[in-house]
Amino acid sequence: MLIKKTVTISSSEITSREVYQQRRRFLREAGALAVAGVGTTLLPAPGEAGQKFPNLRKSPYSLDEKTTSYRDITSYNNFYEFGSGKSDPSERAGNFRTFPWSVAIEGDVKKPAVYQMEDLLKHHPLEERVYRLRCVEAWSMVVPWVGFPLRDLIRRVEPTSRAKYVEFTTLLDPAQMPGQRPGLLGAGLDWPYVEGLRLDEAMHPLTLLAVGLYGEVLPNQNGAPIRLVVPWKYGFKSIKSIVKIRFVEKQPLTTWVRANSREYGFYSNVNPAVDHPRWSQASERRIGEDSLFSPKRKTLPFNGYADQVASLYAGMDLKKYF
Repeated sequence: MLIKKTVTISSSEITSREVYQQRRRFLREAGALAVAGVGTTLLPAPGEAGQKFPNLRKSPYSLDEKTTSYRDITSYNNFYEFGSGKSDPSERAGNFRTFPWSVAIEGDVKKPAVYQMEDLLKHHPLEERVYRLRCVEAWSMVVPWVGFPLRDLIRRVEPTSRAKYVEFTTLLDPAQMPGQRPGLLGAGLDWPYVEGLRLDEAMHPLTLLAVGLYGEVLPNQNGAPIRLVVPWKYGFKSIKSIVKIRFVEKQPLTTWVRANSREYGFYSNVNPAVDHPRWSQASERRIGEDSLFSPKRKTLPFNGYADQVASLYAGMDLKKYF
């Protein structure tokens, strides 16, 4: 019987304990190493929202569109772990602890591991990508994310031939996340939050693991310290505060499919031809640009990314597999 051992990769094992505990000193020394040509990148201290990422490169996948204001992006959110209201995350996530943070890689991979956030940042160069975000409630934003392609991490951990899907799990911590507690504050979901992609979707170059926006460390209410961004899918597919990525053979049972499969399908591709059971998806309101009384925008198939991703679904009935 083959027994796989999970390797824990910890910054405390790479640097001295003193340097690891004194993060600001560690960052200064890392910057010195970078100047010396060792290859380490100077990055903000993990968990310090608002800190700037230096020397971000502009991604060729970025849209040339006016971005939504920082204020709107950070105050109008879906993050049910902090409540079902759009302002709940910004009002309740301020004290959410995002350091230390680790992400476990499990399942059908050759190199399972537990990565500390600072190790992920060191090993994966960050870039800025301007993406549309389209939510199932018929509103949209244009967000300048900071992150790295998910496929870079996937290649690093080497999925086996059995891996057909990637399952993501968010943190389960009702003490910090009031929406996970029983009662009226949350959405009555089964926690922890689980999402999934087909492996080829996860490997697409547009699929991003985001750690920031507007050039800064990701605010708590936007999914700190690490979240998924899949720009051709509805926003609820973008799981936040990820603690586990698991490679599996069978399609994961995602949170919203479990809660209401009639309204929320596994694929969740933006498709204006498929109405939500309670409203049309043919149009949308751009947050911060259009008032409630302004004409809505026409929703684009795959959120405007059809040229890049439509081939992933060739031959599929996109009304049946919504």
